[in-house]
Amino acid sequence: MSKIDQRGRLEKEPFTYLLTKNGSILISYQGKQVVMLKGKDAEQLSAKLTAAKADTRQLPILLAKATGNFKRGNEKNGKRNKN
Repeated sequence: MSKIDQRGRLEKEPFTYLLTKNGSILISYQGKQVVMLKGKDAEQLSAKLTAAKADTRQLPILLAKATGNFKRGNEKNGKRNKN
C-alpha cells in the first residue's frame, strides 16, 4: 500500500472536475466547487489529467493535490457560535 490515501478516502471518488471552454478547471468536492484553476496551473493539471485517464487511481490523487488543504475541520459548523 502506498503512503498516499492510506485510509482509502479517495476510493469513493469525492472529487470531480469540469474543463471549461476558456481553459479553466473547476474542481468540486462532494458536489460543491472548492477550486477554480486558470492559466498555467490549469494547463499543467489538464496535461496530467489526460495522461492519467487510463489509471483510475491516479485521477483522485491529482485532484486532491490540486485542491490543497481546503478542509480545516470546521465545515460542520454552519453558524457561528453565539457566546
